[in-house]
Amino acid sequence: MIDLKATPQQPMLWGDKRFHTWNYEMREQFGGKVFKVMLDAGFTCPNRDGSIAKGGCTFCSARGSGDFAGSRRDDLVTQFNNIRDRQHQKWPEANYIGYFQAYTNTYAPVEELREYYEVILQQPGVVGLSIATRPDCLPDDVVDYLAELNERTYLWVEMGLQTVHESTSELINRAHDTACYLDAVRRLRERGIRVCAHIIYGLPQETHEMMLDTGRAVAKMDVQGIKIHLLHLMRKTPMVRQYEAGLLRFLEQDEYVKLIVDSLEFLPPEMIVHRLTGDAPRDLLIGPMWSLKKWEVLNAIDDELRRRDTWQGKLWQPEN
Repeated sequence: MIDLKATPQQPMLWGDKRFHTWNYEMREQFGGKVFKVMLDAGFTCPNRDGSIAKGGCTFCSARGSGDFAGSRRDDLVTQFNNIRDRQHQKWPEANYIGYFQAYTNTYAPVEELREYYEVILQQPGVVGLSIATRPDCLPDDVVDYLAELNERTYLWVEMGLQTVHESTSELINRAHDTACYLDAVRRLRERGIRVCAHIIYGLPQETHEMMLDTGRAVAKMDVQGIKIHLLHLMRKTPMVRQYEAGLLRFLEQDEYVKLIVDSLEFLPPEMIVHRLTGDAPRDLLIGPMWSLKKWEVLNAIDDELRRRDTWQGKLWQPEN
């Protein structure tokens, strides 16, 4: 369990980590390793198909941020089995969460969503679902169905906030504002549904303080998880033009590590950290190239936490 008696001399620990990891939470919830099986159900997005905007978010790849998900040429069960078997080589005794990752996974009639989600819930060893979507794609009937799912499985809804700065949102063509995001969080939380907020550090023209403003805003939201992404610039994305126009500077590894540790200090200790970094396909990545050494980055974050003798929530101040 979490050590809630941490003092300046005694760091709060989650297992052997100084932040509340997804792996720790899964072992607490299910008694063993649980990994996400990443799926592409064939959705698109409202800011790609023209219903809200066109072109998509400028950082988003042709696969809708599902570059490591299964192939949409395969049915969902085939995708699930292929990804599961690959992951099982590393974790042979694990259970699974079906992760609807690519594009906007509530952007369809609820009858269609039901078909997709239920077939994955029926697979042996599946203990829950994680559904990535946009805050403007949660009509009432979809929220009702998600609430039903939440009663009978372990459910997360993951939504991309990316930034709280509307000037940046316009640059990246997010096509919804922060108020829309907050309203979606409210509606999901009224039904008891867990929410994971995605944010990106390194977006065009953002300063370190602007990035931390986004992290601080998430710390105050009623969300139960966070994913902090490093911006990856990938080939054939609209952001390449912004990079060529001088609007984007890649973060250095030590900058990013310090931003992450700064952020962990003010996150509430109960907030689950689903991710602190990631990588992109090598053949698509323009930069920063150091991001390909994922474990080196994660080790550097651990080292910086120890060097500062700090941990998640050390500077967190609950609202009165």
